[in-house]
Formats: sequence, C-alpha cells, structure tokens
Amino acid sequence: MTAKTIATIGLVLFSITTLSACGNTIRGVGRDTANAVDATQDAGRSVEKAAK
Repeated sequence: MTAKTIATIGLVLFSITTLSACGNTIRGVGRDTANAVDATQDAGRSVEKAAK
C-alpha cells in the first residue's frame, strides 16, 4: 500500500466517524428540546390548575 492509499482510507474512516457523531448529537439535541417543551407545557398546566 502506498502512503496515498493509506491516507485516503484514513480520511474516509475519519469522515464516517465524524458524520455518525454529528447524527447522534443532532438526535440528542432533538430529544433534549422535546423534553424541555414537555416540561414547559406541564408547568403551564400546573399554574393553570393552581389559578382555578
């Protein structure tokens, strides 16, 4: 194997790893945002019940 081939394979593996990590981060942020929205809605319902 030449140095160019090894560098190309390394770059491809690095790119795949980076892209999969980004996908996991995006999904995690989406879950966190959804949980924050749910918590805010629950808090609003609690305040509404307390006001009645």
